[in-house]
Amino acid sequence: MARALRIEYEDAVYHVLSRGNERRRIYFSKTDYQKFLGYVAEAKKKYGIEIHSYALMKNHYHLVIETPDANLSKAMHHINSSYTTYINNRMKRNGHLFQGRYKAIVVSRDSYLAELSRYVHLNPVRAGMVKKPEEYPFSSYQTYVTDKNNELLTQDLILGLISGNKAEAKRQYRRFTESAIGEEEPDEILKNVYGGIILGGTRFIKETLGRIKGEYLSKEGITQRRALRTLHSGEEIIEVIAKLYKVKAEEIRKNKYREQRKIAIYLIKEKSGATNRQISELFDGMSCAAIAKTYERFKKEVKGSRKLYKEIAGIEKAIV
Repeated sequence: MARALRIEYEDAVYHVLSRGNERRRIYFSKTDYQKFLGYVAEAKKKYGIEIHSYALMKNHYHLVIETPDANLSKAMHHINSSYTTYINNRMKRNGHLFQGRYKAIVVSRDSYLAELSRYVHLNPVRAGMVKKPEEYPFSSYQTYVTDKNNELLTQDLILGLISGNKAEAKRQYRRFTESAIGEEEPDEILKNVYGGIILGGTRFIKETLGRIKGEYLSKEGITQRRALRTLHSGEEIIEVIAKLYKVKAEEIRKNKYREQRKIAIYLIKEKSGATNRQISELFDGMSCAAIAKTYERFKKEVKGSRKLYKEIAGIEKAIV
């Protein structure tokens, strides 16, 4: 089976998702959930991984995992293969339990990680299984908001993003998480995933892309790597525009040159694959909504002006 592009390095943090084959159930009893977590605990001990948060649903699971030793694939193979063998033996069945290979997104250690953890913990609520995440027994949320002990879990990284005081961090994490209940787009954080495999700000994306090497096992992986590398960073595009218009890149970021700033936002959106949130980090004081509005308005201007269209085409040629 062809394998997709994957990124493994020391101390990486991932959002791992794996679904049941044909989206069927993978847990059939309370014991199954506990057995699965037992295999996760084995992987933690054997491979030195850290588990930051999790939610086990009926037909899929979410794990937020850190790999001090750059060995995600080994740890995940142990978890999925061990659990599949257990289920096959218990239910006297054969074949695959999971739908292909797990999906792994590398995540930055900042607000993106906190929002991801909230997304993971709200899965049971969005699925209509409980009204509050604390009511669901097969996630790590209870440990995050109460004094309940969970030896499997490492809380310090995510709680530390919220407050240096653990008790206060737990209170704030509860408010932060439960404030999102009922939101129309609870998976908004996943819209910031770059290239399907990286979640973070523009600097983190650039650093992570720099880690990608040529050691892949399939044409699909090579194709995905090339596609990622053809995407240009926002910083690169701003630098090109600054050079062509003979101004300073920092002045474009700070809106001294409004027309060049609009051009930069338009081209970053078109050529970098960055989200509005990631683009907003490049321009001081601009909100995601302002980025979106600027892009849409300028896009219409480009379509309606032959002169502007040619000007943009010239800039695109300069972006190598």
